[in-house]
Amino acid sequence: MNSKHVAFDELDRKIVAALIANARTSFAEIGAAIGLSATAVKRRADRLRDNDVITGYTATVRPAALGWRTEAFVEVYCDGAAPPRRLAEVVRNHPEITSAMTVTGGADALLHVRATDVGHFEEVLERIRAEPFIRKTISYMVLSHLLPESAEAGAREIAPDDAANLH
Repeated sequence: MNSKHVAFDELDRKIVAALIANARTSFAEIGAAIGLSATAVKRRADRLRDNDVITGYTATVRPAALGWRTEAFVEVYCDGAAPPRRLAEVVRNHPEITSAMTVTGGADALLHVRATDVGHFEEVLERIRAEPFIRKTISYMVLSHLLPESAEAGAREIAPDDAANLH
């Protein structure tokens, strides 16, 4: 990752917003919307990628369409001070864990888990709890998404403020 300061102006913000909304938008379409040539947009996008502002392009898929219908957040409590590096090794071994982070507060880590059903989730939880340094877990099943257009819900949508700035 590049550690130098990256100049990031309003046109860069509009380019990033357009690509977040739809990574398949052509540079010509973005340029037309923000008043730049396709070449200028490409140059800026390349610079943003080279400076690790844009880290990749991806398709966002609704997890339920792939059979992942059960979702939960799991607080993980460890014996002693489990190093984040060790926690990272553990979560990488569970494909059902879609994101994981160390957190402040009582828990040592917070996991976002997706499973095919409650039985599958229970099996994942048993595997996590089998780790020798895991003292306990507390799970929160997701009932519904209050922001169904969010990336966490399996969608990617442009923020309203960014959409207003595109034109």
